[in-house]
Amino acid sequence: MTDNGTAKTTEYGTRHELAQVNIGRLTAPLDSEQLRDFAEGLDPVNAVADASDGFAWRLKDDSGDATSFRIFDDAWLLVNMSVWRDTNALTAFMYQGQHRELLSRRREFFERLDEAVTALWWVPAGHRPTLEEAEERLVHLRTHGPTPYAFTLRTAFPAGDAGPEPEPESESESESESESVSRSAS
Repeated sequence: MTDNGTAKTTEYGTRHELAQVNIGRLTAPLDSEQLRDFAEGLDPVNAVADASDGFAWRLKDDSGDATSFRIFDDAWLLVNMSVWRDTNALTAFMYQGQHRELLSRRREFFERLDEAVTALWWVPAGHRPTLEEAEERLVHLRTHGPTPYAFTLRTAFPAGDAGPEPEPESESESESESESVSRSAS
């Protein structure tokens, strides 16, 4: 097992790959002059990603990009989702060439959001995550911080540690836990 966010093969022979989702709320329409550099950079950046060592898959429509997909029912949120061999492969791609240039200009293209906009999680090799999975992981990260279920590059977890998402607590269980904690703190 590795501790630095690299893929591993478990004792059961299951190989894991790293899924990632990142979202951004546009500052202007995608076809606007303000976003021209971003829009023109999508195809070349995607081509580099597709050819990168450790790349496995990315969300795309029949035209080859993901700009038609939406997440959280928000018409202004763009979503990028991909699967990589491990965090090292993802990081190597992120901080090179035109992707790095566009990343450094992200505030020109996307609003600053207060909540987590990127989540990582391990998937069995060959699994292709859905937008619903991506939403769940982002919400979990926003609610609980980095855990094996949804984490960040800064706080990565080894492959194979994330089980299914914890069952949501019912309101009555949550209220009774809160009352218990309040009483014990008094």
